[in-house]
Amino acid sequence: MTANTRTGAIAALLFATTAWGSLFVIGKPITAQLDPAWFTLVRYLLATALLAVLAQLAGNQPWAKLRRHALRHSLVGLGGYGLFSILVFHGLKLSQPSHGSVIMATMPFTTLALRWALDGQRPPLRAVAGAALALAGVATVANLLGHSGEINGLMLLGDALTLAGTLGWVLYTRNAAKLPDHSPLEYTALTAVAALPWLALGTVVATLAGLIDAPSPALLTALAPQLGYIAVMPTVAAALAFNAGVRRLGAPMGTLFLNMVPVSVIALHAVMGEAPQANEIAGAALVGLGLALTVWTPRAAPAPRAARLGATPCTR
Repeated sequence: MTANTRTGAIAALLFATTAWGSLFVIGKPITAQLDPAWFTLVRYLLATALLAVLAQLAGNQPWAKLRRHALRHSLVGLGGYGLFSILVFHGLKLSQPSHGSVIMATMPFTTLALRWALDGQRPPLRAVAGAALALAGVATVANLLGHSGEINGLMLLGDALTLAGTLGWVLYTRNAAKLPDHSPLEYTALTAVAALPWLALGTVVATLAGLIDAPSPALLTALAPQLGYIAVMPTVAAALAFNAGVRRLGAPMGTLFLNMVPVSVIALHAVMGEAPQANEIAGAALVGLGLALTVWTPRAAPAPRAARLGATPCTR
């Protein structure tokens, strides 16, 4: 099964969101020791090396495409990789994971709104209803209605940073449709290659300016197994699967699957021995129902017998 089929594309998107769920489980403790900017740089330094090799082996003149679209790839790569990762993990440090999961779940609405505003494509009612149902499911998973904690200024700042980061990924996803000559592998790899030097420059400048702390070699060595896993699975494999699914199903439906990220986090915690709560089970069911409503395609009505036989109806 490949992402060229509808079922394969759905499976690819589910794999990507599950892998990103593991990123939040493993990455959040790492960013308590490693600044999000350095975390992002090390993550994409490892991932880009692997992606470049894959593009060289399986791409169709990838470096010529990189030269033609260098500026575009740099900008969308910085938005989808750098801006998204740095701001979302900074936001999670200041706010609560429950807030972040709901903000992540607004991306389908952002994608639908941008498509309507910029492309003039009004979203079908079924897509809006499915996105709303999935968003309600994520809010249920986060137990927002039962949350009684106070929201302070730092939490609001964290939520604002997370929201800004999601815009970077939405724009990155939308841009893929504008490069039909790029395979999912080429788009994933070339945007990473183009963005990496600017991401490195920004991180080094921020470090020299005293805004962030550089990690010690001992810390990087201690975190090497986790960083290696993050580079291969939630970064390379998940990005390839997500871009392949989006190529087949479109950006609005692809971003809707991001509602599965908090659900996959629940599943991973269950595997680790943490039983899910009732609100988490109910929220996961709502997310699944919202996805099913959106990806389900009504069966077309059968054609009239005359049309099936190729005859021309008689008119009077």
